[in-house]
Amino acid sequence: MTQFSREELDEIYNFAVDLGRKAGQFLMDGVEKRIGGTSQAFTEKDSAVDIVTQTDEDAEALIKNAIQEKYPTHKFLGEETYAKGQSRDYLIDEKPTWCIDPLDVPGTVNYTHIFPMFCVSIAFLVDHRPIIGVIYAPFQDQLFSSCIGRGAWLNEKRQLPLIRNPSIPPMPPNAPNKCILSCEWGKDRRDILDGNMHRKIESFMNLAAENGSRNGKGGMVHGVRSLGSATLDLAYTAMGAMDIWWEGGCWEWDVAAGVAILLEAGGLVTTANPPENPDTAPIEDVKLGSRLYLAIRPAGPSETETGRQTQERTVRQVWRRVRELEYSRPGI
Repeated sequence: MTQFSREELDEIYNFAVDLGRKAGQFLMDGVEKRIGGTSQAFTEKDSAVDIVTQTDEDAEALIKNAIQEKYPTHKFLGEETYAKGQSRDYLIDEKPTWCIDPLDVPGTVNYTHIFPMFCVSIAFLVDHRPIIGVIYAPFQDQLFSSCIGRGAWLNEKRQLPLIRNPSIPPMPPNAPNKCILSCEWGKDRRDILDGNMHRKIESFMNLAAENGSRNGKGGMVHGVRSLGSATLDLAYTAMGAMDIWWEGGCWEWDVAAGVAILLEAGGLVTTANPPENPDTAPIEDVKLGSRLYLAIRPAGPSETETGRQTQERTVRQVWRRVRELEYSRPGI
């Protein structure tokens, strides 16, 4: 991080926040047109639930033009420009890079239905790591943001996580029991025996079923939530409203800003796929382009464990209950 001073990072952060709000207002202008009776055409990409609207492309152009004018030497990676290319290689490297999702997918589905869980996602990365994150959900006027070393915030006034009574609570002793699980169906809807969708459903069932059921895999989570937006899933996990997020199939623009915010709030992000021995395998930091993610909310210490130990215990318990997902990726 030595290539940027504190003052430079603060400037980049403020620029990203302002840009996120402007792009969010652009999305809301589109919503107002929909409410007023103007139709919103969309085009399918890889499947019927993987869609793009003209609003996506126009919002990305707005963000890209502003970044290139302000920081012409920085790299830019946006979902819509990437999706139009032929390669699916991982393109992030050590150089300063903006990683953008102008309308979070499958947030685009939410947007076309005027389901309010959609957002703008802006991340700034250096040396492969997201160090600034901005997520703006304009329908709720919720701004999640972080800058490395400066904490994570909701609307720049409430520090994340929100629950501090008087300190951040540890993960429950029998987690995933008593946890809110966040998960998404994803866009891989192929009805293939033992394919990704079937494996996800089995994993959801294991985590949700009563304790002791399903050959001991029943996790009895408090609840299961699917917002339709991986980016907002991560934001609400950073907030502490969700305890666990488990997902496969997302791209780096879906998660980069959320990972930045969650890590700065004190959360943990590792791989979704269980290792051969979940009890002893090392818990490594997530590979941003791996498309496999398991996130745990910020956690404080208990009487017998540090906060990190309660998070790692929860990771291992989730790993015991989930299936391996198959999302290949060149360059990872």
